[in-house]
Amino acid sequence: MIPRDLMHRLSLPAAALVLLALAACGGKEGAAGAAPAGGGMPPPPVGVITVAPQAVALLSELPGRVEPLRVAQVRARVNGVVLKRQFNEGSEVKAGQALFQIDPAPYQAALDSAAAQLARAQASLAQTTATAERYKPLAEAKALSQQDYVNALAAQKGAEADAAAGRAAVQTAKINLGYAQVTAPISGRIGRALVTEGALVSAAEATQLALIQQTSTVYVNFTQSSGEVLRLRKAMAAKQLVRLGGDAVAVRVILEDGSELPRAGKLLFSDLTVDATSGQVTLRAEVPNPDGLLLPGQYVRVRLAQAELPAGILVPQQAVTRGNTGDSVLVVGEGNKPAPRPIKISSGQNGQWVVTDGLKAGDKVIVDGFQKMFVPGAPVNPVPWQPAGSAPAAAAAPASAASARS
Repeated sequence: MIPRDLMHRLSLPAAALVLLALAACGGKEGAAGAAPAGGGMPPPPVGVITVAPQAVALLSELPGRVEPLRVAQVRARVNGVVLKRQFNEGSEVKAGQALFQIDPAPYQAALDSAAAQLARAQASLAQTTATAERYKPLAEAKALSQQDYVNALAAQKGAEADAAAGRAAVQTAKINLGYAQVTAPISGRIGRALVTEGALVSAAEATQLALIQQTSTVYVNFTQSSGEVLRLRKAMAAKQLVRLGGDAVAVRVILEDGSELPRAGKLLFSDLTVDATSGQVTLRAEVPNPDGLLLPGQYVRVRLAQAELPAGILVPQQAVTRGNTGDSVLVVGEGNKPAPRPIKISSGQNGQWVVTDGLKAGDKVIVDGFQKMFVPGAPVNPVPWQPAGSAPAAAAAPASAASARS
């Protein structure tokens, strides 16, 4: 309020300016005081997903070891000195390819000797056969004693036996001579040579010369606890899970650096025997390995789905609060008010939890925007949640529009 004596002393324009200034100040104070009475802050936006049950394959990740599809130990089958190696260490070899040459001279000599013995036996056979044929009409005409004819027939049979033994000896000598040239029994990758030129190898000791392994396709042997196998079987018997069988069971191999092998394998069998020492059941998968990323003896992890949940629910892991008392999520209820909901989780896969109990179709689960909810139980504004990969694309349009307006 302006004193009356001051108003008299001020000129009319100056008094008008003072009144306008006071009115403006009063208006600001009134506006500031009236803001809370106008309705307060709007509900904060939160990202939600709408629950929709779907068929979910239950993934298991198990430890395993790589095993070659076929393994052949190249061993000496005759005695002798190694004359030369005929392959490159670490290369791919074909079945029947020459690998080592053992000194063939003794076996060539044995073959020549057996051939000579066979020729002698065949000559004796020809002589005894001719004698028996000459004695036959004489014996029939009683011009020769029966005993002489029987002796001629016996000599012919003995000569036939000697000729057969000679042929067998020649065949054996040929086989031994062939063993002097050591060849690859299977196709695959050969390792280092285990003997050098000049080494004396023995058939009696079966000296190992090299190792060939087929790795273009490999086996992966892995184990699973018998308790987990029992739980799966009980769930399948109760119709809670559906069995995945045959070629439907795809196997993914996780390498030591955490990367996933590009090509999937297939489950071959599950053993019916439990290891008494470890309580584990052995399973085997066949995995294509054309790039050679899997090596025999390598440790890997195997990811496979042995069963399917017919009506499973997947929830992003960031939406779930885990604690000692259990797991829970925030669900948007009546009046858009969030409320905690206890849930049960089966397993996790690809950044999501598989929920088996606590949620139903149509529930709206809060995934993002928790930091905006300052007042517990206050209403929120649910908007569809966008995964991290698609968020930048959604935010690009407002940003570009703002830059266009500026």
